Amino acid sequence: MDVKEMVMNAGILGAGGAGFPTHVKINCKAEVVIVNGAECEPLLRVDQQVMELYAAEVVEGLRLVVEHTGAKEGVIALKEHYHGAVKALEEAVEGMDNIRLYLLRSYYPAGDEQQIVHEVTGRVVPTGGLPLDVGAVVCNASTLLNVAHAAAGKKVVEKYVTVGGAVRQPKTVKVPVGTSCRELLEAAGGVTEPCRYLIGGPCMGKVAEDPDVPVTKTTGGLLAIPVNHPYWKMRDEKLNLQLIQSVCCQCSMCTQMCPRNALGLNVQPHKAMRTIAQGIDLLGDANGIFSCCNCGLCTYYACNFGLHPSQVMQELKGALMAKGVKPRKEVFTSVDRGIENKKVPVKRLVARLGLQSYDVAAPLEDKLLTTSCVRIMLRMGVGAPSVPVVAVGDKVRKNTLVADIAPGKLGVKMHASISGTVTAVTDSYIEIRKATV
Repeated sequence: MDVKEMVMNAGILGAGGAGFPTHVKINCKAEVVIVNGAECEPLLRVDQQVMELYAAEVVEGLRLVVEHTGAKEGVIALKEHYHGAVKALEEAVEGMDNIRLYLLRSYYPAGDEQQIVHEVTGRVVPTGGLPLDVGAVVCNASTLLNVAHAAAGKKVVEKYVTVGGAVRQPKTVKVPVGTSCRELLEAAGGVTEPCRYLIGGPCMGKVAEDPDVPVTKTTGGLLAIPVNHPYWKMRDEKLNLQLIQSVCCQCSMCTQMCPRNALGLNVQPHKAMRTIAQGIDLLGDANGIFSCCNCGLCTYYACNFGLHPSQVMQELKGALMAKGVKPRKEVFTSVDRGIENKKVPVKRLVARLGLQSYDVAAPLEDKLLTTSCVRIMLRMGVGAPSVPVVAVGDKVRKNTLVADIAPGKLGVKMHASISGTVTAVTDSYIEIRKATV
């Protein structure tokens, strides 16, 4: 079995992060393959339930990738309080010499790729580098479920999504890729009051004013947050630059609490804040900016004035890239000896965000949600948009290839998630509708 070709033809990309094409990620030789089952963002429940209910399939997907990369072992990293998943996985790996579990504390951001690699291997991925630089490949738990499904001939046309926040019945649903998020809210009983929406989690999720956004292969959560909730004040970025000039006292708490800085990667948000406040370059060596993962811990937890260091870091990173500056591969210094004391408990972060009432179970319903229309986005992650291979009026069946990888580009194949007729082909999506009776 050619695992790389199988994964590419199934249209698999990273299900829990930036959406890097999996067939490219596993096209290598590695020492260890790590399953990221930490489910980094608060309130989301997808990966922990996938690992519990489909433990054997996740382990099989891991086994295939371990074998393909020639790795010595596979390690499933998940939080120790995911008791159901831990038990199911322990049973699934019983008797396997080269696959084991690694249990993490419940801290944020435990699911950050660099954190996972350091936890499991003790090594630090350099600024501008990849886990492979230290011999590791990291795959999300749901990604490996898709690898196992690909071995059984299935394409990635469905996605598990946690629907939470101010909804009547928080749950994790299985939906065709391309389904409108509005339909997910309806499946969860609708919202209890006027809301704004987060596609993803409360720290790194993208804001949507209305839920008419299609589910992609990377969508892990849909959170409805009341419009008058204090959480939105914490995310208001309009006055950030003015406030930095008048309020930032250079306490450096944002830098002290930065998880990437604790790994020795020289991420110093307070210096970025000082540069913006004074209007001159006070960064010195700016290479560490490229290691900022935008986890938001500096903004949502560390800063006592409600400023947004993470926004400044991303703006400066973008400015450096626009000038053609590229990261220099390096680990700036040794790991902070106090790193264990800087791991922020998830429950404490949730309390700081004021979201305790939404930190509830979201049981997984494995019955596929039906829909009459999907919009398959042509760009769902890292790389070039996929190239449509269908036209308006074409009739397609579920699993039919509708968009291919652009020649010579990094990308992923897209397949029809429902059977029907292609009703629109644009630069950004392909729309498919079921026939009406």
